[in-house]
Amino acid sequence: MDFRIFTEPQQGATYEQLLRLARATEEAGYDGFFRSDHYLSMGSATGLPGPTDAWITLAGLARETSRVRLGTLMTAATFRLPGPLAIAVAQVDAMSGGRIELGIGSGWYEAEHAAYAMPFPPVAERFDRLEEQLAVITGLWATPEGDRFSYHGKHYQVADSPGLPKPVQHPRPPVIIGGGGARRTPALTARYADEFNAPFASADQVETYFDRVRVACVEAGRDPKTLCWSAALVLCCGRDDAEVARRAAAIGRDPDALRSTGVAGTPAECVATLARYAEAGVERVYLQTLDLDDLDHVELVAAEVVPQLA
Repeated sequence: MDFRIFTEPQQGATYEQLLRLARATEEAGYDGFFRSDHYLSMGSATGLPGPTDAWITLAGLARETSRVRLGTLMTAATFRLPGPLAIAVAQVDAMSGGRIELGIGSGWYEAEHAAYAMPFPPVAERFDRLEEQLAVITGLWATPEGDRFSYHGKHYQVADSPGLPKPVQHPRPPVIIGGGGARRTPALTARYADEFNAPFASADQVETYFDRVRVACVEAGRDPKTLCWSAALVLCCGRDDAEVARRAAAIGRDPDALRSTGVAGTPAECVATLARYAEAGVERVYLQTLDLDDLDHVELVAAEVVPQLA
């Protein structure tokens, strides 16, 4: 397994908080630092001081870190046009020296669209747009220098594009697709993704999701072994029960509930939980870290959990 820290800045964060945690993530030896792409808080969080844009944030972090992989879980296809998104990701990839990954999904949180004047079409159209965005973005990146790229979709049309700039990574930055959908998500993964991510699911559910994608790969003539298989899980680790309870309270969660749905408890408990996910086929874990100021949390897990599974 390799391990990445995953944050939810829409719940309330400044760039400075994200930078501190990203640097702590790098120094502790994690493989990557990822963030959500949302513009509105969820639940009881105030969201203060307000949202930070995912790709602007990653551009800054690209220049202020040196090793960790950087990316989104997940950029919403409803937020940006595919051409400008392809340009932004390629540029941030260059700014990072080739450390960027694009997690992309259909978009799901209707309230944030209403709050910031973004159209929110029905789910079928959102998946149609996602599929076309994947075709355009990967097509632009794959177009050799000097050639031109065109695309004629229902929602997006590209005419005679030079497909510039090119990302640093060859053939492209890794594309991550995830979710529990039974039909279109596996099909899109098999066609376009380098990694499939199962978000906030039990180990048994993860196995089901993975099996669907493997079937879609076979149907598409792709070897499932060419995919990376990952999961995202909330993190709440403590040296003892009291520390676990304190960390759970800081993010407004119940410790027992976290133990049943996330990576929670003492380091030994967290290792046992993650071992079950490894048995389910998980090769990479995104540890959702909700208290961005608790740097000791990521350092504890790096010291006492990761070495037993990496």
